[in-house]
Amino acid sequence: MADILCLGEPMLEFNAQKPGADGRRTYLEGHGGDTSNAAIAAARAGASVGMITALGQDGPGESFMQLWAKEGVDTSNVLRNPAAPTGIYFVTHDARGHHFSFYRSGSAASLYGATDVPEAAIRQAKFLHLSGISQAISTSACDAGFHAMEVARAAGTRISYDTNLRLRLWPAARAASVIHAAIAMADIALPSLDDAVALTGLQNPDAICDFYLRLAPLVVLKCGADGAILATRESRHRIPAYKVAAVDATGAGDCFAGNFLARLLAGDAPLQAARYANAAAALSTTGYGAVAPLPFPDAVSALLEST
Repeated sequence: MADILCLGEPMLEFNAQKPGADGRRTYLEGHGGDTSNAAIAAARAGASVGMITALGQDGPGESFMQLWAKEGVDTSNVLRNPAAPTGIYFVTHDARGHHFSFYRSGSAASLYGATDVPEAAIRQAKFLHLSGISQAISTSACDAGFHAMEVARAAGTRISYDTNLRLRLWPAARAASVIHAAIAMADIALPSLDDAVALTGLQNPDAICDFYLRLAPLVVLKCGADGAILATRESRHRIPAYKVAAVDATGAGDCFAGNFLARLLAGDAPLQAARYANAAAALSTTGYGAVAPLPFPDAVSALLEST
């Protein structure tokens, strides 16, 4: 059984590349889905990781099964649905950043429900990781997320929750209500600054940390190019960003989450784990796509040692 279980929807990714000389845009095919990205990041960091999800019996679904086998991610808790597709999405880029267009209506993962949750596997795991997207894709998926967390809490399995707010998936008020109820069940909250501003109405990073510390005992506020803040009810540390040649921030927050959990599992203190995850996330922005640029430990260690 895996030590870290990641619950959520994987999606086949088509990432826009810079137009060629003829002005035509091409797309790089890859794999995405926030918790899948986090699972692979954790596996590359050396952790024992598994996915909890459902895929279609289709080409994209088979592509994920092959990817996870290659990356060492356990698939014993992945359901295959012959009557529903695997979701896909497109990523485009402009001066304002990267933008997503999703095609996931009726996907196998969106049909996942509370009765599909692998309770025994969660009880044996050390961490359960899920996100706002895990619960936003459908009512049944939302229920599955809460049930999985209830099982984890009863068993002493630690819960990690990444806000990953996508307002195209649900209204802001429902998103805030569900995400904050979930974080109140979690041991680790991993909001991004942009998400937190939208969810809480607060602007100041310290005020945001204070808000989430009322819900969860450990908060890592991911601030993008400004690094991260690790906050507990006893202390607070600012972790500066690393200067890298960034080209695509897709999946950087997922990379942070996966590496943070992997290092906690390996015995690092939270601050040490957050510094490692911050370096890994920076490296993940130096290539295109959500999965291909996810770094291995030697590259992360080299960056840490260079500063």
